[in-house]
Amino acid sequence: MSWVEGKPLRNREDTVSGRRLLAIHAHPDDESSKGAATMAKYAAEGDRVKVLTCTDGQRGDILNPAMDRPGVLENIRNVREEEMAQAAAALGVEHEWLGFEDSGLPQGDPVPPLPAGCFALEDDDTVCREVVRVIREFRPHVVITYDENGGYPHPDHIKVHVVSMLAWDRAGDADYAPELGEPWAPQKIYYSHGFILQRMERLHEMLLERGERSPYGVMIKRWQSNEADIMSRVTTQIECSDYFDRRAAALTAHATQIDPAGAFLASPVEDQQKAWPTEEFELAHSRVATTLPEDDLFAGVDAGASREN
Repeated sequence: MSWVEGKPLRNREDTVSGRRLLAIHAHPDDESSKGAATMAKYAAEGDRVKVLTCTDGQRGDILNPAMDRPGVLENIRNVREEEMAQAAAALGVEHEWLGFEDSGLPQGDPVPPLPAGCFALEDDDTVCREVVRVIREFRPHVVITYDENGGYPHPDHIKVHVVSMLAWDRAGDADYAPELGEPWAPQKIYYSHGFILQRMERLHEMLLERGERSPYGVMIKRWQSNEADIMSRVTTQIECSDYFDRRAAALTAHATQIDPAGAFLASPVEDQQKAWPTEEFELAHSRVATTLPEDDLFAGVDAGASREN
């Protein structure tokens, strides 16, 4: 029996299905807003699920006014470590830090340069090697990451996309960094699409019909101005509404980042289940046969296979 974040975990031989899912994220809290209920569902059903957080989150702003108090910002890294531990426990997943330095989100006109030594400026291969090490140790059948826009154009999110795709290609190559372990090629890699315009519109309408204030209006206008329709890219929808309460608990755990009055928690779980009971993904690459559209990230996966590229 091994231990992660203070929780006992089954060994590989003890898992119900033998299937493994790795979600690669930029910052602590990203895992709770992108595919969280899906991860909770698979973990509860007996699959091993691990979240890999690439940065330490130390440049994250305090977005919840209740947490803007003495001692929080001064100890933001430790605070966010504890928040991440609570979120992982809420979702029932394993967790690992890569420990790179949060780049922050530069703002201004002109936009200031990124801070020296930050994650977004790290050498791609240096980061890729760390991700490959994790893949070879954990041996995921399925990987979740961000699309080429990072989900939204944060420099750390875009970096996650770049290094995830490099690792997808290299983890199963026996000639690449053999000192990092036996080669392992994941069978499928997905982009997580956590911000769906149609979902926001439905939740917005439900609040207005009850005469309640909706925080979705600004987000809807911003996403409507985006010419790309994310749903046209979605290949896979996971029905996971039974786990929306765990998603809400994980979001709430990130108290410095999630404002209870903001959009993430504006609609009760019951409204979310009624309006939009799924989470959305895009199959980016697959080494196994599958039929689209899908309702399972493990569709076509051979959990007993040990693969090289």
